[in-house]
Amino acid sequence: VVEFSPFSSFAPEVFAEQLAAHPPQQQHRHWAPICNGNPTNKIRGCDRYGCGQFGADRHGGKGKHGGVDVICADGATVYAPFSGQLSGPIRFFHNGNAIDDGVQISYCVKLVCIHPIRYHGQIQRGQQLGRMLPMQRVFPGIISHIHVENCDHSDPTHLLTPVVPPFPQQDTRWATVCSGNPTNEIRGCDKYGCGYFGAPRRNGKGKHAGVDVICADGATVYAPFSGELSGPIKFFHNGNAIDDGVQIRGSGFCVKLLCIHPIKYNGRISKGQILGRMLPMQRVFPGITSHIHVENCDHSDPTSNLERGKGR
Repeated sequence: VVEFSPFSSFAPEVFAEQLAAHPPQQQHRHWAPICNGNPTNKIRGCDRYGCGQFGADRHGGKGKHGGVDVICADGATVYAPFSGQLSGPIRFFHNGNAIDDGVQISYCVKLVCIHPIRYHGQIQRGQQLGRMLPMQRVFPGIISHIHVENCDHSDPTHLLTPVVPPFPQQDTRWATVCSGNPTNEIRGCDKYGCGYFGAPRRNGKGKHAGVDVICADGATVYAPFSGELSGPIKFFHNGNAIDDGVQIRGSGFCVKLLCIHPIKYNGRISKGQILGRMLPMQRVFPGITSHIHVENCDHSDPTSNLERGKGR
């Protein structure tokens, strides 16, 4: 879990045949959300105790992280990522500290630093499994998390991203993004550059990875489609007046909207619902055509989706 306390492998050989016959990815293409408050199974980044991704350094670079740390607030409800048979308890620290508990679900994953409702019996995907233990009490300042480890030592990261449930939509066209720009008109060219997808950046050494939708400073910003929010997204990484944004994932789309201040960074939002407000771009870039930077998560061109809102 932490830099000085890496999880070792627990995988018992008794599950080898079961793993071969019924791997988790054959039960469900993606696992259910594991922790209340983290619907996308977001993985812990880095803090002073270490990093949460699979294979991160442990023991000063002499070992590797054998699992993935899924962010979870102390005391939060924990759910089963897939259906299976429980077995436990699992005591990683072997010292009885406040987070020295966990359980295994075959076939076959260990969830550690939680207190399960029970250690044995069947559990169904999405059913309440237990609660997150008080990690801050043991490691103050760490990003609290559940350690998730496949029994066969493989990387569970690709299974942790849940399928976002469908959201009600009138159609697949995006709504107006900014008040005052009902057709999602794209910024042209000014002394700072051009707003279309692929426009030159960094004196021709780079390309614009998104589209700039014209939006007046302070204008109301709307969700282009329904989905799940995550953020904040800090593009400039310098805390300037426009260094804020949010991501929306849902209904087949994943988009980042930058240079806005959202009403909230997490939770669901509906198409056309107020998302936030445009930040004061003129304060940072005087004379620019103020705009929202809209960027597809897969780096594809969002222009055609923005144009679908024209005339609406």
